[in-house]
Amino acid sequence: MSTIHGTTEFGPATARRQYYSPLEAYWDAFCEWRKRERLRTELCCLTDSELMDIGITRGEIDFVASNPSVDPTGFRSS
Repeated sequence: MSTIHGTTEFGPATARRQYYSPLEAYWDAFCEWRKRERLRTELCCLTDSELMDIGITRGEIDFVASNPSVDPTGFRSS
């Protein structure tokens, strides 16, 4: 019976994965684009009052769909 000793290094959980083929990189980019388009379509289908309930206006839909990690209310003027 053999036992393997050693350490395994894991990268940070937020590290980007390494692509081994251009096709894989293009496919992932395409999937991200489709997710943004679905979000944009769903937000466009909401009424103005529903959009205000979640804190955005109709003019901010493109920004929110393209930058999901940024809060659009921080840029709104009073």
